[in-house]
Amino acid sequence: MAYDLDLANRIRELISADDDVTEKAMFGGLAFLVGGHMAVAASGQGGLMVRVDPLEGDRLIDQPHVAAFEMRGRQMSGWLRVDLGGLRTKRQLQTWVLRGVSYARLLGEKG
Repeated sequence: MAYDLDLANRIRELISADDDVTEKAMFGGLAFLVGGHMAVAASGQGGLMVRVDPLEGDRLIDQPHVAAFEMRGRQMSGWLRVDLGGLRTKRQLQTWVLRGVSYARLLGEKG
């Protein structure tokens, strides 16, 4: 499954003014990186992948449409998947995108 072009465009629209955000095709999706760290991605499996503080992850997966992100059957700490039902409005998407971008900025430049 290819990533959702509409979702990618909606993400791009939210962060287009951020000069430190770059795009990169990764894992069948389109990732948005800050300082070389992936912040969010329009996932190739559908929905949004979002990077969060690992200490907040357990609290955030209690929200509707949110699940722990798994890769090869293993949960990835600090990563969540938000399905399209939780991204219908601009405000919903913006909340997740800003959360991912803000956390990636805390990580500094990738060396």
